[in-house]
Amino acid sequence: MELRQLNYFVAVCEELSFSRAATRCFISQSAISHQIARLEHDLGVQLFERSTRSVVPTDASTRLLPLAKQMLSLESAIRAAVRTSRPRIRLAANMSFATRSLSAIAGARDAHPGAEIEFVIKPFRQRIAAVADGDCDLALIRGSVDQHGLTVEQLWVEDLMIATATSHPLAGRTDVTLTELSAYPLLLPPESEQVLLHNVVRAAFADQPAGPTYGPPIPPDHTATMELITHPDTWTILYANSPTEGIAALELAGHPLRVPVSAVLRTGARRSPILTTLLAALHCA
Repeated sequence: MELRQLNYFVAVCEELSFSRAATRCFISQSAISHQIARLEHDLGVQLFERSTRSVVPTDASTRLLPLAKQMLSLESAIRAAVRTSRPRIRLAANMSFATRSLSAIAGARDAHPGAEIEFVIKPFRQRIAAVADGDCDLALIRGSVDQHGLTVEQLWVEDLMIATATSHPLAGRTDVTLTELSAYPLLLPPESEQVLLHNVVRAAFADQPAGPTYGPPIPPDHTATMELITHPDTWTILYANSPTEGIAALELAGHPLRVPVSAVLRTGARRSPILTTLLAALHCA
């Protein structure tokens, strides 16, 4: 049994999908399936009932899950306990925050030449867990999180954009209205995977006589931009720094769509001068 297998096991339990778990862990679906099969062989039990439509944890998985989480939490605690005494900060984010994060890190390093600042790529849930268990000092997220022991501080507000295929009837317009958009299907990932975007849409249409017309959810292994090209009568919402080649970006008249970007920190944790400088640099980057 290996710790990475327990990490994959927890991901499959939480995602109830080998493909989504593989995406979350940054490996291929075949690799995660192979490692789960090895874990099942080592333990001598079946952990999941598999079918073409669903992945269902067995009773053995239900018993193993809390122990696996304890083991992974202990691993993070061990890593945190043996860190070098050299000043060190670990910032967890995803690649969409890379440009701004690296600029802020460069500024913080200039102010604190002896500091070690790491930029760690993690999916959303792992970012939150890494801060909670002390493996990382802060995480960047869009939106907010309500979890005991964590503090959320807003850093900046990020614009969202309306995106369509270049052949869409509204493409080429300088701006569009919610009423005009409601006539066309809106493509979004399932709400369980993108709660924030669904909340943004609900808030935008709250005072409209008609809500959006939803198209089918974007599958986990598809991209929003490819779905727009495949279904040119649809539209979606993208973060402003998303790749837009072959896609028309539209502005929403009178109702700019925005989301807060926040830092997640441990409540009550001592803030070193380096962390304070980094947070200030992220504000200004």
